[in-house]
Order: sequence, then structure tokens, then C-alpha cells
Amino acid sequence: MPDIATVDALDRDGFVALLAATFEHAPWVAERAYAARPFASVAALHAAMVAVVRAAPAAERLAFLNGHPELAGAAARARQMTADSVAEQGSAGLDALTAADFDRFDRLNAAYREKFGFPFIIAVRGRSRDAILEVFERRLARDADTEAEAALSEIATITRMRLDRIVGSGG
Repeated sequence: MPDIATVDALDRDGFVALLAATFEHAPWVAERAYAARPFASVAALHAAMVAVVRAAPAAERLAFLNGHPELAGAAARARQMTADSVAEQGSAGLDALTAADFDRFDRLNAAYREKFGFPFIIAVRGRSRDAILEVFERRLARDADTEAEAALSEIATITRMRLDRIVGSGG
């Protein structure tokens, strides 16, 4: 696991290769964050990457949000997600639900996508199925701007956990 100094010393291709999967299906985040080197810490690297997403045009941010899998959705059941997403959903037991639970997630996923135009996104590590469902239902009542901000905040949490598994500690 490289430390932040090693990451800073990588050329552009090496930097992108190391960090491309941090943000779901969005290597462009690492590509754009490269210009912000050097980073004083892993936290600074992460902040730069999050800033890239937030600075992206609205249409690109929406496409980015839509690159995330639905919780316990068809892609999850078929294990057609990134390895990180498979592990993360599995850590919350979302890969071993009853048929009734899968139906409930399907209904919530459809209602959420219909209302907001992107999938429900939440950092599932450390959360139970029931806790996830409670947040899911609560967030369905929000307005679109509040929910888009919540999705980006959850992505920041998810990607910080991913980045901490890629780059050695140092902030």
C-alpha cells in the first residue's frame, strides 16, 4: 500500500491507474485530481477528488450518480457490480435477503429513481438492513436538491473508505 508521498510521485498514468476505481465508474475523477498534487495527506487527496466531482457540470454529475448500482437491485443479485460495490453491499447483508426484502428494495429503488432520476446511494458499511431501509424511506420524502447533496455526501463517505484501503495512512 503506497503512502501519500509515493502517490504524489506517480506519473499521471500511474496515479490514475491506482485511484481510478475509487469513484464508481469514474476514472475522470482521478484524472482531474492529478493536477492538484502534491497532497499533504490522504484527507487532502480525498478532498481534491470530491471537489472534482462537485465542480463537474450538472449533467456530468447526474451521469456519475447514475453510474452507481441500486441497493439489492438486479445488478447486485447478478453480481454485475464493481468488486467494491459487491463487498460493500455484502457487508450489510444485502446479498442475502429474503424474497420479500428484495421486493421491498425493488419498490423503493423504483420510487427513488422515479422521483430523483438517479439511484439511492448510501454508505452501507456498518449499517444494518433495517437501518438502511429506514434511511431509504426517510430520504424519499426530501426535495431533489437536498437529496442530490445527500447522495454526494454519501459518496464522499464511501470513497474515503475506499481510498483508505488504497493509500496508506497519513491524514
